[in-house]
Amino acid sequence: MSPAPHTEHGPEDLCAAGAALYERALREGHVSAREAAEVPCLLDHGLLHPAVHDPERCEPAHPAAALHRLLRASGERIARERRREERLTETFGALIRAAGVRPAADGSGLRLLGGVPRINLAITEAMAGASSELLCVQPNVRYGNQRDRTASAVAMERDQALLDRGGRIRTLYQHTQRHALLVLARYEELRGDVEARSLDEVTDRLIVVDRAVAYLPANEDSSLALEVRHPALVSFLATAFDRLWRLATPMYPHTAQQPSPPGITPRQHAIAALLVEGHTDAVIADRLGMNVRTAREHIAKLAATLGSTSRAQLGYLIGRSGILDRER
Repeated sequence: MSPAPHTEHGPEDLCAAGAALYERALREGHVSAREAAEVPCLLDHGLLHPAVHDPERCEPAHPAAALHRLLRASGERIARERRREERLTETFGALIRAAGVRPAADGSGLRLLGGVPRINLAITEAMAGASSELLCVQPNVRYGNQRDRTASAVAMERDQALLDRGGRIRTLYQHTQRHALLVLARYEELRGDVEARSLDEVTDRLIVVDRAVAYLPANEDSSLALEVRHPALVSFLATAFDRLWRLATPMYPHTAQQPSPPGITPRQHAIAALLVEGHTDAVIADRLGMNVRTAREHIAKLAATLGSTSRAQLGYLIGRSGILDRER
């Protein structure tokens, strides 16, 4: 019985047979040409290619390289469509002006992006045309699964391309990331004008490219993002970044020791400031990027340092000690 005919599809809708064969090729290093012919989508999309020294075998392309190539091709198609949109806007804009009609103020300059691949593609497109700088706020860094590692590899490539064009990169992290080896290793790999600083509290994730376009999360799990191209809004976000940057502690390329009052660590100082504002342990942990158990351990050490026996007394002793009045 002959196998069912293979249905054509795009690489974003990889069929089950294709995914299984590609995964086996990645594990074993090759599959037979006959097997590849039965699942032509892998050859069509460049996920498999004939082996140079053995035409009876097919070897897999690395997933990260394949992803980058497919994203680039997709970006080129989108760029062509955008050029078409620009020509349409220019043509019909003249007709609208001739008719005496003004375009409606309908929130142009804002675009909602859905799905992590679409978000990453939009950022990659913006970065491809950038020549000046990239500003980033990264509250936390994840490399826990293959998707995170693939996204990191793509980001490294586009960041290095900006640096090669003479641009610069400035990134703000939360203080909990100061000694994260994966974060520091990323900067060791980049060549060019890169700098990172950290703060006790940072905003949610923010990316500003050339002070012309910004990206920020539009929901809790970051599966939606808002692309901002309105000049006033982008300027506001970039100015907010600049002010946070001046308050931050250098982290890379030169790490600066965070000053603190005698007997009080920088982390306890940040917790003390939130305690006197009346925040719960859970809120403090969330704002400082740690788990609740760690936050409570710091609170207990702070209480021991100040000689407090209760939560109410701790707030009073923090205020009386004057530690929040001292410049950090």
